[in-house]
Amino acid sequence: VIQIVLWYLDFGCSKHMTGDRSQLVNFVQKFLGMVKFGNDHVAKIMGYGDYQIGNVTISQVYYVEGLSHNLFSVGQFCDSDLEVAFRQHTCFIRNLNGVDLLTGFRGNNLYTLSIQDMMVSSPICLLSKASKTKSWL
Repeated sequence: VIQIVLWYLDFGCSKHMTGDRSQLVNFVQKFLGMVKFGNDHVAKIMGYGDYQIGNVTISQVYYVEGLSHNLFSVGQFCDSDLEVAFRQHTCFIRNLNGVDLLTGFRGNNLYTLSIQDMMVSSPICLLSKASKTKSWL
């Protein structure tokens, strides 16, 4: 089963946030207040944790009860000394050394990051089998 996790890069979002608690590690359950969206709906911030993408960790991601999309905050990336660069069809989140950490794509005037796509580009061993012979050499 391949799961594609989609994140939207949001200029108006003050913090990274998700409605899927299972995506967060090092989760701290704590009521942090309410968040108000552009459509005037409000939701509870029920804690925060880290989001792991390969060897990249996104810290301080809010868990917002009932949120149906994953949102990365441009401002929070910039406050973490990361560069967010936008091009016509792509965007990049880079560290101070200019190394691309995340890459997103533009469609329907939204910049999105497909986490499954990024994991495919990073080879990973899902299964290995020990052998008593060296015939594989």
